[in-house]
Amino acid sequence: MNTNKVTAANEQVVRVQNGWAMLVLLIAAVLADIGLMVFSIKDGVETTGQPHVGLMLLSALALGVLIILMTGLFTLQPNQARVLVLFGAYKGTVRTPGFHWGNPFYSNGPQQAASWRANLVAAKMGANSTAGQRPLGRNKISLRARTLNGDKLKVNDKRGNPIEIAAVVVWRVEDSAQAMFDVDNYENYVPIQSESALRHLASLYAYDHSEEDTEITLRSNVDDVSKSLRDELQERLSKAGVVVDEARLTHLAYAPEIAQAMLRRQQAEAVIAARSKIVQGAVSMVDMALKELAEKHVVQLDDERRAAMVSNLMVVLCGESEVHPVVNTGTLYS
Repeated sequence: MNTNKVTAANEQVVRVQNGWAMLVLLIAAVLADIGLMVFSIKDGVETTGQPHVGLMLLSALALGVLIILMTGLFTLQPNQARVLVLFGAYKGTVRTPGFHWGNPFYSNGPQQAASWRANLVAAKMGANSTAGQRPLGRNKISLRARTLNGDKLKVNDKRGNPIEIAAVVVWRVEDSAQAMFDVDNYENYVPIQSESALRHLASLYAYDHSEEDTEITLRSNVDDVSKSLRDELQERLSKAGVVVDEARLTHLAYAPEIAQAMLRRQQAEAVIAARSKIVQGAVSMVDMALKELAEKHVVQLDDERRAAMVSNLMVVLCGESEVHPVVNTGTLYS
């Protein structure tokens, strides 16, 4: 049984040589090497009639070494980092912006190779790059905040209703070592995990309240839902060294096949709620009118006349059209 356990990489910030100082030193060394080559040719011809072969070989070898050393020069912009990988071993991360020099044998790591492979496959298929941008090269990683505007997804909510949902995620790389070594390609890892988290979130909440429910819903509790989405995304993306600054829903609607039915349901619920308010108000006004008439002794009403008055007032107060009174010249009992 395999008992090997994969451990997470931890970023180690290191400092490298100043690029300007190394550039001056390398230029001086190149000039000195050229001078040595000229001296070996000139002095050899003047003294022995042929150049000094040993010095020429030494100067040629030194020139090749100096050219290789010059490839160790690199620059970093603000909010950029470079991961140093030497013969497969992680040596640290440079975060200081400016002009630097490092070991020229620091190689391109797995993250860079994965980006190149993805771009190559996308180019062959005639599609856009999966990373969405040109690779920085030389194991450079952008530490700037990035925005992922997710596509609309068709999922089922807690009650099984098909809905359309989309979210925007603001994220950035915090641990360059985890981003480089713990996942194959963090730029592909983020959108895939974001889509998975959004689908899972939609299945945990209903689209909207039903009757007397007071549970959290996608439509009515946007802040709570966004916080839950951010927490779940942070849990999923932490293994890639990514920090989620913000996650928020940008689109929420019923799927087209049930949109009309749900709209009629919402309209019916609104009508019922409005009618309920009207009836409650009408009952209160009728009760107030009867109490005022009784307290001020305006008229004495028996049960039958009181019932008739209540019926007439309820019709007047609850009716949607204008009421036209009918004058009764007789009595209630005739």
